[in-house]
Amino acid sequence: MEQIVNTNQKIISPGKASEAGAERKFKFNPFLPEFHAHPYPTYQHLQLEDPVHLSSIGAWVMTRYCDVVKALRDPRLSSKQSQISSYFSYQQSNSPVVSLSSQLLFFRDPPDHTRLRKLVTKAFNVRVIEKMRPHIQQIVDELINKVKDTGAMDIIADLSRPLPVRVIAQMLGIPIADSDQLQQWSDCLSYILDPIKSSNIRQQLNQSILEFRDYLRNLVQQRRQNPENDLISALIQARDERDILSEDELLVTCILLFATGEETTVNLIGNGMLTLLSHQDQLEKLKQNPSLIQSAVEEILRYESPVQISGRTVLDNLEIGGKVIRKGSPVFLMLGAANRDSAQFCNPNQFDITRCENNHLAFGDGIHYCLGAALARIQGQIAINTLIQRLPNIKLQVDQPKWRENIFLRGLTTLPVTFSNYGTSQG
Repeated sequence: MEQIVNTNQKIISPGKASEAGAERKFKFNPFLPEFHAHPYPTYQHLQLEDPVHLSSIGAWVMTRYCDVVKALRDPRLSSKQSQISSYFSYQQSNSPVVSLSSQLLFFRDPPDHTRLRKLVTKAFNVRVIEKMRPHIQQIVDELINKVKDTGAMDIIADLSRPLPVRVIAQMLGIPIADSDQLQQWSDCLSYILDPIKSSNIRQQLNQSILEFRDYLRNLVQQRRQNPENDLISALIQARDERDILSEDELLVTCILLFATGEETTVNLIGNGMLTLLSHQDQLEKLKQNPSLIQSAVEEILRYESPVQISGRTVLDNLEIGGKVIRKGSPVFLMLGAANRDSAQFCNPNQFDITRCENNHLAFGDGIHYCLGAALARIQGQIAINTLIQRLPNIKLQVDQPKWRENIFLRGLTTLPVTFSNYGTSQG
């Protein structure tokens, strides 16, 4: 049994937790370095000892798969009220980040969420995404070609971070010449999804939102006058009877694609390659049988979920797992924990790319199921398969990977690798 580190950084074995005494009672603290490095023993402890847990930061924490699924589908748990500002008082009420976050689709409740989701889905559907496979493959090959002669690369900086920005920009019809600026805005926008820790970052985020919104507004005006075959034009035309997206809703939707689409894809590819390179038997299995890539990506999503927490706020008093959760209380639905729940998954801590029954919650569930799930999956499939097929001798160059200090998302800051025997392009 793995050991658990509590908020006082004392080691407590899960089986001994009840004997530790009140002064050593376990409290979940997502800001600990130990938790960032390896959260799964902590998740296991909570599932066994206190599956509905009141954490040290004041939020209720749910870790069992059954509880998390029910909560994701329960209209009494609000996404609108669950904005990070509800948990952490870090910004002014009239700041751009507050204005933007209040309009983001995953921070809206019905009926607003229902209306917006229906309109956006008309333009952003699976058939449109599937047609992008050749373009995504081309971008992946171009990014790998830039480093192929060096024998080394940082998978995060050289591939997984620029890939989704270029893909989403292409979907929206944004000129490739603006890719560097888009990358800077996208990197900063990721802070919307996690608590902000410094005034400097707050200022950067607010400035990025203002600049990006102005940029997109000019582009939308151009597409209104001269529509093209791109997502912005499709969003402008999306309508249901008399209902259309307002300009603010359209701009926010475009920003949402960058804020969420980049982070999910970056973490999927980075976490996936780290996990495969750390499980050579599974890596070899995928090398020999590339058709396993779909189940491999699903297992990566379960095993190292790019999004670890989905936040909600209770709209009315609830009793869950024998605990009364009061109206207005913040709740953390631990997707990463649910995806390692032994009550749902056989041998949950085993990484198996051939796993058949894999109803993971990496993209959430219910009405807020990730709009960009199909796009993230396709990018992950193409990027990971291309890396291991074109760079067959790829090897990790780090013993202890550094994870980003982000409690809602799980992703690496860097992933340096070396390789040789450059091969042919494969998808």
